[in-house]
Order: sequence, then structure tokens, then C-alpha cells
Amino acid sequence: MAQALSPALGSRAEKRAFYKLALRTTLPIAFQNLMDAAVNSADVIMLSFVSQSALAASSLAGQIAFVLFNLVYGISSGASVMAAQYWGKGDGRTVEKVLGLSLRTVILVGAIFSAAAFLVPEWLMRIFTDDPALITEGIAYLRAVSLSYVLGGFASVYLAVMRSVGRVKSSAAIHCSAVFMNIFFNACFIFGIGPFPKLGIMGVGLATSITRVIEVLVCLLHTSQCRQVRLRLRDLLARGGMLMRDFIRFAIPAAANDIIWGLAFSVYSIILGHLSSDIVAANSVASVVRNLGTAFCFGSASSAAIILGNAMGDNRLEEARVYGRRFVAMAVWTALIGGVAILLMRPLVLDFMHIYVVVTDVVKAELNTMLFINAYYILGMSLNTMLICGIFRAGGDVKYGLMCDIFAMWGYAVPIGLICAFVLKLPEMWVYFILCLDEFVKLPVNFRHYIKGKWLQNITREQTE
Repeated sequence: MAQALSPALGSRAEKRAFYKLALRTTLPIAFQNLMDAAVNSADVIMLSFVSQSALAASSLAGQIAFVLFNLVYGISSGASVMAAQYWGKGDGRTVEKVLGLSLRTVILVGAIFSAAAFLVPEWLMRIFTDDPALITEGIAYLRAVSLSYVLGGFASVYLAVMRSVGRVKSSAAIHCSAVFMNIFFNACFIFGIGPFPKLGIMGVGLATSITRVIEVLVCLLHTSQCRQVRLRLRDLLARGGMLMRDFIRFAIPAAANDIIWGLAFSVYSIILGHLSSDIVAANSVASVVRNLGTAFCFGSASSAAIILGNAMGDNRLEEARVYGRRFVAMAVWTALIGGVAILLMRPLVLDFMHIYVVVTDVVKAELNTMLFINAYYILGMSLNTMLICGIFRAGGDVKYGLMCDIFAMWGYAVPIGLICAFVLKLPEMWVYFILCLDEFVKLPVNFRHYIKGKWLQNITREQTE
């Protein structure tokens, strides 16, 4: 079980022990995030050889998965909050119950998305674009990828709970292996390598579904061999009682927060999608580069949720307060490193686009500007993610993030973006720039809430079989 860091809080030895633990927890998660970004990069690179329509359609159709997995991330966060605190308390049996409850929830949610993607893909694509070529490409992709939604949700929640109980390396190993398989199958199905048929954009979706099947099977094998915490069928079917009420109390606001955030980003894509296919294609590449730059930022936020949750579950609240300050400082440094990484990748990406990719000069020019914007945008994103998804959620303070994102994204960014795009009809890159100000709108309010310290709380209960 989780143990208190020693020796005395604030000493040089204690700081060294803390940062060692933080890095040991962060690096596997960051590597996992990096691999997720890598598979998206591979998709963009390979689809760019197919056509600009395939590239743009995959970006728009991918918004369905983006919305789903923001919802899944919220469910994972609720489960991780409870799992981390009960693990810090030393109550592994309750962690198993939390795992069962959260997996049952995500299976139901994922099944709805899978059914929609398979049965009504045209309707889903028309939400994002009215371009017939993009709709046709998107339909093929959504039908092929539909199975991955329910399976991916299962794997994501299972691995999130495993990370909360210290199984960080094994979780990262499972997911990263799946990423490598995904890249392999993508290449095979997109280009028709060896015995595989040449399926283009449909191949990307099929590769993802096959990979998710294998990943879930590996998770089931892992749980059968894990001695610390494992999935039990009775927990998957149990009513839950007070534990279920606690899970709902933490998971629903966290899931609502992430779905509100994800839907806002989807509206950003809708706005861009109705401006031109050029800016959609440029944004699909810029988003991949930004994800590469933020891999360590999101990894450190997840690490904060685990370490702070363990400490608060063990009633080490003063230690959690000190750890929170250190994680905020880490968020600044990881953002600066990520911003520099984006600037360093910029000439490489632009050279690649110029030499190998068949896109218009407008796409290349807009991509150049977008990369500069994202180099500073991730500072706000890193700090807000650390505060809302890492520090606040570690103590069960999940409702605050929901209200904050409703205000910043739906009270500011979405309406202002719509007005600038379709009423004022500003140039495309000005619309993009304005949409990217949302993180800085909520940053001062988040710091004010952090200083108040309301997030410092032990949310565990005494449990009985």
C-alpha cells in the first residue's frame, strides 16, 4: 500500500524522495500519452499520402471519439479519485468494488457511442461538415472504428484504476504495446501491405478496432494474474450501495466536466469545419504536434492525482498541501519544455509538409501560424489541467472544474468564436487565435480556488463486505 514519504517534510532528503516518486509515476504515464500522440501522428502522416479529404475527414470523424474519451476520462477520474484514496488508506477490497462499478458504467456509455457510429454515421458527420466528400470518407471510418469505442473505454478505465494503486509501469506497458500494434495495422490497412487489403481511411478505423480487442484481452489476462487488485465478476454486477452513491458523486461531475470540455473543442472543430477544408487539415496536424508537446504535462497532472489522492486517503493533508505546490511548479516547467518542443518540431513538420504531403499552400501557411500559437497555448493548458484534473480532483473537488469550464468555454470561447466566424467574418487564423484564449480566461480563477485549499479532503468511508 501507499506509504508516507520520509524523512521530515521539507527536508532535502524528503524533497529528493518526493521528486523521485513523482518522476517514477509521471514518466510511464507521460510515455503512454506520447505513444497516444504518436499513433495520431502516424495516422496523419499516412493519411496525408492518401488525400487531403481523407486527412480532413479523419480529423472531423475523430471528434466523436474525442467526445467519448473525454467522457471516459471523467469516469476514469472519478474512479481514480476513489481508488487512490482508498489505496492510500490501505483498503484494497474497496478499490476492487470501485473498479467494478466504473467498468460497468463505461461499458454502457461506450456501447451507446459504438451503436451510433455504426448505425447513423452520416448523421454524425453532418454535425461537423456539409462537404459531401468529407462525409463519405467519414462514414467509412466511423463504421470501421465503432467497435473500438466500447472496448477502448473498458481498457482506459481499467488501466486508470491500476495506475492509482501503483501499477503504473504495467499499465503503460499494456497501452503502449497496443499503440505499436495500432501503428502497424494502420500501415498495413492504409497501404495494403502484404496480405492486407488497401482500405485507406477505413483501414485506420479497422486497425483501431482490432487493436482494442487485443488490448482488452491483455487487460483480462493482467487482472487474472494481479495479486493486489483484480476485476471480479460480482463487483461488475453488484449494486454498490453507499459506494455507488459516492462514485456517482465524484464521477458524474468529473465526466460532465470532461464532456463539457470535449464538446466545446468539438464545437471549435465545427466552427473551423464550416470555414474551409484548408484550416481543418492544418488543425489536424497542429493538434497532433500539440499533443506531442503536452504529453509530459498531462502525465504530471495524472501523477499529481495519484500521489495527492494516496496522501489524503491516509489523512496526510499537510503533506498533500506541500505536494500540491510542487506539482504546480512542475506544471510550469513541463509547459515551458513542451512549448520549446513545439517550436523545435515546427521546421521539421513544415519541411515534411512541403516535400511529401499533397496539401495547398494555404494549409502550410496556416499550420505555421498555428504552431506558434500552440507553443504558448500549452502553458495555460498545462496549469489548468494540473489544477482541475490533478490537484482538485485528487481531493474529490470535481464540481468546481465543471462550473469553471462552463463559464470559460461555453460562456466565452464558443459564443465569441461563433460571432467572430459567422457574424464578424474575421479571417480564419484570427478565429483560431480567439478560440485558443479560453485557457487563459479561466487561469486566474483556478489559482484563486487553489489558494483557498478546499480541495484538501479525505473522502474515504469505512467499508464492509
